[in-house]
Amino acid sequence: MTTRERMAPLTVTEAAAQQIKTLMARSGKPAIGLRIGVSPKGCSGLSYKMEFAEERDPLDEVVETMGVCVLIDPKATMFILGTELDYVADKMQTGFVFRNPNEKGRCGCGESFHV
Repeated sequence: MTTRERMAPLTVTEAAAQQIKTLMARSGKPAIGLRIGVSPKGCSGLSYKMEFAEERDPLDEVVETMGVCVLIDPKATMFILGTELDYVADKMQTGFVFRNPNEKGRCGCGESFHV
C-alpha cells in the first residue's frame, strides 16, 4: 500500500514568505506564524483575514514552507483550497494577494469574494 502525499491547501510564493518574515520580525510579538481565515463581510459575502498566531489550534491546517508557518483556520479551509498567497508591490498596489481558483466572483472594490 502506498501513501499519497496530500497537496497543501495553500501555496505561498517567495515574495509572500519574505514579507511574512519581515512583518513577524517587526511585530515584536511572540508569534509562531500567520493565521489565515475568512469572515462574512462585504457585498460578495466573504473576506480574507490574516493575523499573527501565537499558538497552533489542533484543527488548523498547517503549511510550512520557506521558513514560514501559515496556519489555516479549519472553518476557512474549504474556501481556500488551492489558493496561492502572494505579495505584490508595484505602482498600482502593495499588499498580500490571494489567487483563489474557487472564487466565482468579487465585489467591485475587491474586498470580498464568493465561492
